[in-house]
Amino acid sequence: MSDDGNNGGGGDDLSGLSGFFFYVFIVHPATAWILRPGRFERKKSIVYAIGFLALLAAVKTGMEMQAKGPNHYTLLGVNRNSSPLDIKRAYKKLSLQLHPDKNPNDPLASEKFDRVKKAYDVLMDMEFREVYNKFGQDGINSNKRFDETQFFIELGVFYVTWGIMAYVLTLGKRSGLARQWTFTGLIVMLVVEISIMTSRGNPFPSWFFPQNTEYEAVWLLHTLFPAFMNGCRSIGGYLYVDLEAQTRQLLLALQEQNKDVLLVLRDVQIGVQNIQATGGGGGGNRFANASAVPPVGAVSRVTPTGKIKELQERLQASNSTVQQAVTQLKSENKSNSNFGFYAMILGYVAFSYIFSS
Repeated sequence: MSDDGNNGGGGDDLSGLSGFFFYVFIVHPATAWILRPGRFERKKSIVYAIGFLALLAAVKTGMEMQAKGPNHYTLLGVNRNSSPLDIKRAYKKLSLQLHPDKNPNDPLASEKFDRVKKAYDVLMDMEFREVYNKFGQDGINSNKRFDETQFFIELGVFYVTWGIMAYVLTLGKRSGLARQWTFTGLIVMLVVEISIMTSRGNPFPSWFFPQNTEYEAVWLLHTLFPAFMNGCRSIGGYLYVDLEAQTRQLLLALQEQNKDVLLVLRDVQIGVQNIQATGGGGGGNRFANASAVPPVGAVSRVTPTGKIKELQERLQASNSTVQQAVTQLKSENKSNSNFGFYAMILGYVAFSYIFSS
């Protein structure tokens, strides 16, 4: 990250705000277009969406890192575990190469030399070096020191703000998976950040990005989280299965089936009544004789017509129950998150403005 003071503070807030709008209003619709049902096969859609999000996040983060410029370690060509003697040797070598007197044709020679001198001064002072590793150049400019209370207050403000935004953006049953994934990632990021910032010295192995600091690791987590959150929203919504819609379709199909059965039973009932009225083949008399002595407690519906009527009434009752269930599902109010969505955006702008000032 850059060692220039003007790249921190409000610049980082503005970058975070622009990145948030970029992912919400541009990346998320583009990912939704890729994941639209029927556009690609299911597995291909997921692979394309993940590849698109990863590539976009990598390009955007790489451009931001390039705009910030190299950090002090990269500038001097040393790593975070280098001794003061190694730093002094590296500075002596660079100062001889970049001294303005030896580069009269380079208009930026003086600026390059000053940046190397500033990096040397910071890394040679062990107290400044520790502050730079934890808080970057902004920590040096503001003479910041690690205070546990202040650290956890700032941490709480950041994660509560993002937690509220993640919750509002994942409202509704369709975003259930996205909500779980997003908050899992948020919790993991919180644990990693606390581990990094509260450790004495650099918690990473010496071979793991040897020229990067703890501050840059935390900055990278914060920068990538909007991409992760919007990826969870897009893919989680794509994988969501609406059980209510499936139940509604089954109930509607059952209702139509009941209607068809009722129509068939009605035709059968009319046919039986016609046969009984004409005495067709004595079939009706056999049923009548069989029903001459009804069992104890039985209702008088023992004729074919009575049995059909009884079945018809039961189907009508079942159809009425199904119809009520369908009506209840249709009239169920779905939560409208538009107001919460825009309120969340205004809240984010307000938080960004308040804490940047």
